[in-house]
This record gives sequence, C-alpha cells and structure tokens, in this order.
Amino acid sequence: MPPRARGAVQLGSKRLGQRSVLDGLRQSGSFKCLFPRTTSDALEAVLLNTAGGITGGDAFDLTAEAGAGTTLTLTTQACERAYQAQPGPYGQVRNQLAIAPGARLNWLPQETILFEGSALDRQLRADLAEDASLLLVEPMVFGRAAMGERLNRIRLRDRIEIRRAGHPVFLDAMRFVGDLSAHLARPHVANGAGAMALIVFAAASAEAQLDPVRRMLPDSAGASLLDPDLLVIRILAADSFELRRAMLPVLRRLNPDPLPRCWMI
Repeated sequence: MPPRARGAVQLGSKRLGQRSVLDGLRQSGSFKCLFPRTTSDALEAVLLNTAGGITGGDAFDLTAEAGAGTTLTLTTQACERAYQAQPGPYGQVRNQLAIAPGARLNWLPQETILFEGSALDRQLRADLAEDASLLLVEPMVFGRAAMGERLNRIRLRDRIEIRRAGHPVFLDAMRFVGDLSAHLARPHVANGAGAMALIVFAAASAEAQLDPVRRMLPDSAGASLLDPDLLVIRILAADSFELRRAMLPVLRRLNPDPLPRCWMI
C-alpha cells in the first residue's frame, strides 16, 4: 500500500479586548489552517486538507477549543471528498471540540462528498460548558449527481456526540456497508435524496428559534426541540444545490455573524 496522508491541527481562541484571537496553533502533515481577515469579533479558522481528499488509510485529527468568552468559527476551504479506497482500512477523521464558559463555537464545514468505493470513518465530539453555545452543521452529498454516479459500494461510519457539563445531550451515529444508492431510494428512508444535512443548535435561545426555523424548511426537512437549549434540524435534498438552498437561510438565522466567505465562492 502506498504511503497515506496524515495530518493534525490543534488550535484555540482567547479574548483580547473585544475580539477573539488565536491562542496557540500546531499543524502537521497534510492538514493546515488559514485565518482570513474578517469584520466580526469572532476568530475564523479555515481548515485545508492539502492531500485533496480522503481515502483508505488516511488519518486527520482536529482539536479545537473556544476559550472563555470567545467566539470561534471553524470551516473548510472547500468540500471534503472521500475517494475510492482499497479493501481494508477506512479513511479516519477525528474532530474534538471544546467550548469554555461563555464561549460559542460555530462548526461550519462545507459538504463531504462520498465517491463510489469510498471508506470513511468519521467521529466528532463536542464538550460544552454549562453556558456555552454551539452551532454545528454536517452536510453530506451522495456521489456526483451531474455525472450520474451511483454509490453501489461504500463503507461509512459516522458518529457525532455532544456533551454539556460532562453529561451527554446528543448522539447521532450511523454505519453502512454496501449499496447506498439503493438504500436511499427507498421511500421511507430518503426517497431518492442525493444529499442530506444535520444542523444542531445548542444555546439558551434554541427554543425561541424552533418556529421561525420550521417556517424556513422545505417539506423534506424537519426540526425538533430535544431540550429547551437543543434544536436539531435534518434536511434531505435532491442534490447539493438544493441542500445549500435549504441550509443557508437556517445557518444565517442561527449565526449572528456572516457566514464564512468560502461558503459563498
């Protein structure tokens, strides 16, 4: 097997006057971080996979902490791509987020695109302080619809865990091996959808956002209030274009700052 891509990023934010600024950065391998200039008080970090995608045997690790009283926004420079893998190891992604007292973290990666034959094992864990806030989105696209691609043979493991003050408040996990296109075509699974997104808003204002968000959503989406401070939204769409058209108004409503510019390119 040829050498595989490895990469790790560790970063944090701290308060400096009225702004959130960088508080330490370590990066290695094929995983880098950029910090564009913004007009907001938040610190924005753009993650970049210089390997160009993920395949079997790759490993990428992120550890990020929003320090007390700060706002940290994390996004990606482009869509992530899970490419065809040889039989054997999965491509591994591990994201560890921590949000300190009075802090807010916006986890806003662009879409992950699954290619035929891909093997992706992804885990995200977010640990929030009692009064911390989190806006999280995980969009996923099932193949390249414009090229007529079908996902007849993929391996996927995905897990998202959120804890507040050490207690689990949200867990979403899925595992699939085989013909994903056929599975998604079932009327009571996804009715042929080519893309989906999970949005989680963990904040004191979550309950007040439930009705306005529901009015924004298409018929193929839904929103539920799991706790007064935990709003969960799921969206199914025909393709990545329709998915963005459904997601962006919701993200703009739940995020007081402008969305990262790379989302608009």
